[in-house]
Amino acid sequence: MGKNKYIETPEKMWEHFEAYKTEVKSNPRKKHVFVGKDGVSDYELLERPLTLDGFECYCYDNGIISDLSQYFANTEQRYTDYQTICSRIRKAIKDDQIQGGMVGQYNASITQRLNGLTEKVQNEQNININKMPDWLKSPIENNEV
Repeated sequence: MGKNKYIETPEKMWEHFEAYKTEVKSNPRKKHVFVGKDGVSDYELLERPLTLDGFECYCYDNGIISDLSQYFANTEQRYTDYQTICSRIRKAIKDDQIQGGMVGQYNASITQRLNGLTEKVQNEQNININKMPDWLKSPIENNEV
């Protein structure tokens, strides 16, 4: 008989992810700002992005499980039933990050790097330097002075 899983079913994992998403989106971060010419102290609310690490911390903090890596890696093929839901969770997180980066809600540069979206530019320069013919050199270069 196999060991019982901390998250009993893929459906239960999705329920935990939905709860994580609700918690994250309903609890924005606060950025301390100074408004106006007098610099009045205030706080700007910033929506928090979804992350896989954040989901794992949520699960740990709520006593669900301390490490989700085996579910997502399908260690020893013991979590095959969870592959679809793990893929769906990864895609939901990536979608949130990319859309947030595209509309300027999140830092686009960080979003690109986290999701492997960096633009690859290939620059090739061929420089062909030929020796200048003697007749084009100045008298100083030819030691003729």
